Amino acid sequence: MRHLLLCAPMLAAVAFAQQTTTPNPGIVDSPDELQKLKNSCSSFQISSISACAEELFTGHPFHIAVGSIAPQNGFGGGLAYVGATNTDNWRITWNADAIASNNGSWRAGAYANFIHSSNQAPRPVFGSKNIDINLVSLPEHAIYSLYAQATSLNKLTYFGLGEDSPESGRSFFGMREIIAGGKVVAPVNNRLKVSVTAEINGRFVDLRPAQGQPSPSIEQLYTDATAPGLSRQPGFFQSGEGIRMAPVFASDIIRLNYNANYQQYVASGSGYSFQRLTFDLGHQFALYSKSTRSLLPRVGNGPDDCSINPSDKTASCPPVVRNLEGSFGFRMLSVFSVTQGSNMTPFYFQPTLGGSDINGAMSLPSYQDYRFRAPDLLLLQQSFEHSIGTLPIGILLTADEGKLGLTRGDLGSARWLHSFGAGLTIRAGGFPVISLMFAFGGHEGTHTIANVNTSLLGGGSRPSLY
Repeated sequence: MRHLLLCAPMLAAVAFAQQTTTPNPGIVDSPDELQKLKNSCSSFQISSISACAEELFTGHPFHIAVGSIAPQNGFGGGLAYVGATNTDNWRITWNADAIASNNGSWRAGAYANFIHSSNQAPRPVFGSKNIDINLVSLPEHAIYSLYAQATSLNKLTYFGLGEDSPESGRSFFGMREIIAGGKVVAPVNNRLKVSVTAEINGRFVDLRPAQGQPSPSIEQLYTDATAPGLSRQPGFFQSGEGIRMAPVFASDIIRLNYNANYQQYVASGSGYSFQRLTFDLGHQFALYSKSTRSLLPRVGNGPDDCSINPSDKTASCPPVVRNLEGSFGFRMLSVFSVTQGSNMTPFYFQPTLGGSDINGAMSLPSYQDYRFRAPDLLLLQQSFEHSIGTLPIGILLTADEGKLGLTRGDLGSARWLHSFGAGLTIRAGGFPVISLMFAFGGHEGTHTIANVNTSLLGGGSRPSLY
């Protein structure tokens, strides 16, 4: 709840957005930021609250950066900068941000995208009269990304490995991770929105004790045998290849988001090198095809950029709208880790189930954050979200089932863990998504989660911390 109170300006913008706000399609590096703030925020009338909040939290080139850094590490606030330049064949965008939270955790990063935005010359197409525009037929562009991000978290929990780890095994630790690298997304089929991806990253992790917490620090309960990688964290060279597919069918009612990734984590001579294979299959079934927004991040945007079209020469963010929206969702996630010989997967690079993970993604939310940790997992998620009337406030219902294994063979005999949730979401213009969830149905009580997304709505995603 404290997170939501700190976001009062954004909540006020939602409450008083009585009609669609038309964005100002100015160039991203417009020099009149102070003038735009003066025009939007000089009046104290209720009707100007929405425009002022949009300029403060999504404006270009500067705006206030907010978001939940990671579960247990509080709500962060800071400053973001967004810029862009255009040539005949390229659109180059960049953004940088830095935020600090109320528990002393922080994150700082810089992100750049090089979008090959050249298009073929237009040609006439003959068809039926009054035919609808098919957004799927619009061309995608190759995107080359560079980024560097440092994150310091003062409060993370570790309960041991596997789904049989007891609640009494809870311990705390702190972690700093630096990620520097790049990624390429190259389209290969426009109709089915198929792209191949490749990434190269350097990952540098440093663990530290966490004192003054309600449970012992991690080194007091665990060793390298029970928490691989606890005493020494080598630098990792991490590469990856993948394929993604995001087609839309049935007049924009069926929306798929399929991702398959194979990653290699190499720390020569350390005993901690491993590979990871991930399949993430997302499905959204829109109840109102024309008004229900896609829930996917825009690959060509940085996390602080909510521009609608990354190849456009303007910086138009989605307006605050009052539409009837609703959708069903179904997601299947599987993560498999592969090691050679006596190598082990470091515990800080293993995925987790319970509450939210280190990236802020909810799974089995009725359990504590980071409750279950293992190299291999299966997760099924079902969701239903519907706006309250035409407000940008929605009701969200979820049901999760998951299991973990220390090896792939363990997944067959592992038991399914269950969790259910009900709550509210706020999706307004380019503001970060705000959610408040009450979760129940597991075997360890209930859990209330308040979260403000780490990226703007429509912004790109940040590098994963595991």
